[in-house]
Amino acid sequence: MTDNQAESQAAEPTGTTAVERARTVAVVGTGTMGQGIAQVALVAGHPVRLHDTVPGRAREAAAAITGRLDRLVEKGRISAEDRAAAVARLRVADSLDDLADAALVVEAIVERLAVKQELFTALEKIVSDDCLLATNTSSLSVTAIAGALRLPGRFVGMHFFNPAPLLPLVEIVSGFATDETAATRAYATAKAWGKTPVRCADTPGFIVNRIARPFYAEALRLYEERAADPATIDAVLRECGGFKMGPFELTDLIGQDVNEAVTRSVWEAFYQDPKFTPSLAQRRLVESGRLGRKTGRGWYAYGEGAERPQPRTEAPAPAPAKITVHGGLGHAEPLVGMIEDAGIKVRRHKRGNYIILPGGGHLTLADGEAVFEYEGEEIVYFDLAHDYRTATRIALATAPTTSPETLQEAVGLFQALGKDVTVVGDVPGMIVARTVAMLVDLAVDAVERGVASPEDIDTAMRLGVNYPAGPMEWGALVGYEYVAEVLRALHERYPTGRYAPCLGVARKDHEERAAMKDQDSR
Repeated sequence: MTDNQAESQAAEPTGTTAVERARTVAVVGTGTMGQGIAQVALVAGHPVRLHDTVPGRAREAAAAITGRLDRLVEKGRISAEDRAAAVARLRVADSLDDLADAALVVEAIVERLAVKQELFTALEKIVSDDCLLATNTSSLSVTAIAGALRLPGRFVGMHFFNPAPLLPLVEIVSGFATDETAATRAYATAKAWGKTPVRCADTPGFIVNRIARPFYAEALRLYEERAADPATIDAVLRECGGFKMGPFELTDLIGQDVNEAVTRSVWEAFYQDPKFTPSLAQRRLVESGRLGRKTGRGWYAYGEGAERPQPRTEAPAPAPAKITVHGGLGHAEPLVGMIEDAGIKVRRHKRGNYIILPGGGHLTLADGEAVFEYEGEEIVYFDLAHDYRTATRIALATAPTTSPETLQEAVGLFQALGKDVTVVGDVPGMIVARTVAMLVDLAVDAVERGVASPEDIDTAMRLGVNYPAGPMEWGALVGYEYVAEVLRALHERYPTGRYAPCLGVARKDHEERAAMKDQDSR
């Protein structure tokens, strides 16, 4: 054991339980996020100290927090007595020296490495050696911030999501030198505050900002490939994929400059890995000053009287009287029962994985290929859905050679199931299938690399970005054989490495195939 390791172990926090409620929590940086974190700690029962380098800002933050507590009383969320007790525990620290008794210091200042290192180096000289030090950074390396410290073992990332009082997720990030007891203490503290913490290693983007990248990137690429307009892509991912918001409306809400900066930061941190390549279309939007809601225009207009463009939706078409199902449809198998319930006659044949329409056209689940490749055949692809029973929209894709009659039969079939139908351009993987396959790929890769557990990844993506299912859950739902099939087909058509399945997906695909082969042999 080195002298540094011995010193680090000697300085470990006194226990792995949460920071005691009677102990002081200090928050440095009193912007929106700092105020939110302070409010969370305050409502949890801690004495809280606020510090900001800008004169008067900490007092303004204290007043703002008090005002929010007043509104919680008005809404019946807390009692007047609890509000009075909380306000009595809230104090302003004019200098860092006033934070000497803190058991936990959470930093929420500007995202500049040197500035954060300078702050924590100064704090180390003031607080006790058992004080837990935490950064709320979303883009910087926890390891790098701790690199300047005498006792890096007690340093951890506590990444809250905005607004901190409302959103439950907190990413607990262990840097290269973080002691396990420090990470466990931070985890227990966040949990005691009523949050849902997840653990992860110090990797670019942590969990959410790393794994969520394809949700934006694939939509932007589909737009660049002219598969559909933003309103249509948003509608398909919402109403077919089950996502709460589409990527274009979500980036308008986040801010195009902010979202593009995170994408670029992750891409650069991964040494320009093609899986994280930024979008030229988004760059041009940022350069034009169309940053979203905050500027009145992004992908959509938000000025007074601005009308939201509607997604492309097909006109009503007659339902076919009968269809033939060849083989199993995998994740889309529930469609068979829905078709029967709609009064459409269904015949079944053992082999295949497609539906035959009355005119002879094939209706096939998106698999990463494009319709134009089936020259001379009547093919219509339909997109993946999270739940075909609850989906309210289905996307279809055809080639220019597909007959109008075949398309109308496919449209009429899904309309008979109560779905709006959108026809998009003929691009490999369509919209939902392509997006989900990439989300699953990045999630599995993160698990394989020890970034986080499958459970924590799914929790983070459900709570952090409101996904209908975690990506590991998606993978199990649709099957890794399907995910690998989509990715391999995409990789063949875009041989840049972006869509190459990670080793973990290839392994899970192999395991699924082996299990099915074993089952068939019994």
